Amino acid sequence: MKNVLMGLLRNKKALAGLIILAIIIIAALAAPLLTQFDPARRVGLPHQPPSADHWLGTTRIGQDVFARLLYGARTSLAVGFGAGFIITAIGTIMGIAAGYKGGKIDEAISFLTNMVLVVPNLPLLLVLAAFIGQASPAVIALILGGTSWAWGARVTRAETLSIKQKDFIKAAEMLGEPSWRIMATEILPNLISIVGINFIGSIVFAVITEATLEFLGLGDPQAVSWGVMLYSAQNASALQVGAWWDILTPCFALVLLGASLSLLNFAIDEVANPRLRTGNSLARWVGRVRAGEGRL
Repeated sequence: MKNVLMGLLRNKKALAGLIILAIIIIAALAAPLLTQFDPARRVGLPHQPPSADHWLGTTRIGQDVFARLLYGARTSLAVGFGAGFIITAIGTIMGIAAGYKGGKIDEAISFLTNMVLVVPNLPLLLVLAAFIGQASPAVIALILGGTSWAWGARVTRAETLSIKQKDFIKAAEMLGEPSWRIMATEILPNLISIVGINFIGSIVFAVITEATLEFLGLGDPQAVSWGVMLYSAQNASALQVGAWWDILTPCFALVLLGASLSLLNFAIDEVANPRLRTGNSLARWVGRVRAGEGRL
């Protein structure tokens, strides 16, 4: 665990991703300090372009886009981290239990996992959201968490099967350690990198999927989130009337958040998998080649 954290701190991708993510989170938490406007109230003229009073302009009904961006970040981040936690928790518990216990438990969990994997995820989400009606962000997070854990469970199970054969697991079993303790204190710490990759990937998936569902009109239009901003801008024909700020602002926010989380994901993968750490080796190889040319 310590080696992974130290490796992340020295990784440029991880550092860049953390800085961008920290800025987004701080801006969301400090929204009342950064703007005086209520994101749900009319505070200006319709589709007013960016100005000193409204830094990112206004919407079709005169709402401040900058205020909606900051407060919308709270909702989108809450859905992303909430759904990501549910997905990761279910996938990790299922995967470790299936891989370590084996037998009928493994067969039952594998059967359930295969069932979830067979059903196309996005069409299932569309059907559930349409059945519920105008789903709130919390409901969307629960739907995502309950339908998207199977891939994480499959990967965790495969890693658990490998770790299960290690000597320290056999020693713990010979000492009479209970199964839950072995899974929690011996196997889980060795899966931290896999769990981290699964968690960050799940956050990206949840944020993008939430925005997609809300853009299609399956979310709560009264909520303030980046997906609802896109839905409102599309209904107001923002691009057609030249109000580019209304639709590009949430698009840029989603891209920035996705880029920061993707950088973190790549960094964890590089730290956890030594074969991907080619940067320093390549630099040393280039240095040796140049030194050889100098001697010639």
